Amino acid sequence: MENAVVTLKEGEGRALKAGGPWVYDNEAASIEGTFADGDMVTVRDFKGRFLCQGFINRRSKLLVRVMSREENAVIDRDFLRMRVRSAWEYRKRTVDTSSCRVIFGEADFLPGLVVDKFADVLVVQSLALGIDRMKDTILKLLMETLAADGVAIRGIYERSDALVREREGLVRTKGFIGAPFDTKVEITENGVRYLVDVAEGQKTGFFLDQKYNRRAIRPLCAGAKVLDCFTHTGSFALNAAQAGAADVLAVDASETAIAQARENAALNGLEDRVRFQCADVFELLPELIRKKEQFDVVILDPPAFAKSRGSVKNALKGYKEINLRALQLVRDGGYLATCSCSHFVDAAMLAEAVRQAANNVRKRLRQVEFRTQAPDHPILWGASDSDYLKFFIFQVCRER
Repeated sequence: MENAVVTLKEGEGRALKAGGPWVYDNEAASIEGTFADGDMVTVRDFKGRFLCQGFINRRSKLLVRVMSREENAVIDRDFLRMRVRSAWEYRKRTVDTSSCRVIFGEADFLPGLVVDKFADVLVVQSLALGIDRMKDTILKLLMETLAADGVAIRGIYERSDALVREREGLVRTKGFIGAPFDTKVEITENGVRYLVDVAEGQKTGFFLDQKYNRRAIRPLCAGAKVLDCFTHTGSFALNAAQAGAADVLAVDASETAIAQARENAALNGLEDRVRFQCADVFELLPELIRKKEQFDVVILDPPAFAKSRGSVKNALKGYKEINLRALQLVRDGGYLATCSCSHFVDAAMLAEAVRQAANNVRKRLRQVEFRTQAPDHPILWGASDSDYLKFFIFQVCRER
């Protein structure tokens, strides 16, 4: 059966032609043919030239999500098997696959679908109508692909409980796919052990994207006094402690997160090296400054301050404020690791906020390195949402 055809307005589709993964609802001039939301459609420009195939949803601002840029592609089980195998082969070559993101939505050409592997458990998040219809098939193909490599999976948990599903006309849902299992899963990353709560943890349970950034701070931490802000479940703090830090203070506003972090510290025998404090970081840092505290390494891993383009201005004020306070707490010659996980705040914006903060407190910065997310969260050029994590390490020096 022929796909229905979405024809774009004259002058529209520039982002799509540049590699973008979506057609926006305001770009379409017409939709011709029989279809239901979630079905595959063909997208053509105003002159009738083929652009892509993708699944449609008129309830979403993302009218069409691209599945293939080949006109003759058949989006069937074999096609999905090719996509899944390609995603897994990429991970095998680029990252430690003991725990990793196996499918990263648009960046793996499976728009709206995220699958994380935590040891022998998969956690799936499906955020778009069309991919939700393919989800069961994709998961079966993924299980087959992993099994062929001798990778055993004992269970799958769904975390499709994000608000965005409602905008797609989908019900928010979470729970076991198949037989139930213990949802506290132990993983090891960079030699550090963690208990990941796949049922109740944030998003899919653990932030795998910072894997190699956590490793990057380790050489700075031997014998150091470290402050880890927004510690969540303690990952940066535990890497610092295991790397030989003399003392680590880890802070988070969530009692639940702090409880999980303490559990992870005990799992690694690091209770004597890491102190955990439940506090608002914005309130605690001025208090530490008043007490004239100084640290060899300060780590800032805040949640996304900018959840939309309209909130960027206020977010940048927040980034400047938090970095200004942190810089005052770094001893002369010490180090600041600072990041943003909002794709709306690009690297240049974050760098400028940090630069202004440093100027205000008369500090000089020497950039040690700039990093992004781990390779299992690939950045697809043309898909700006996939380029979201910015991570700087600076040496902080007094002006003289």
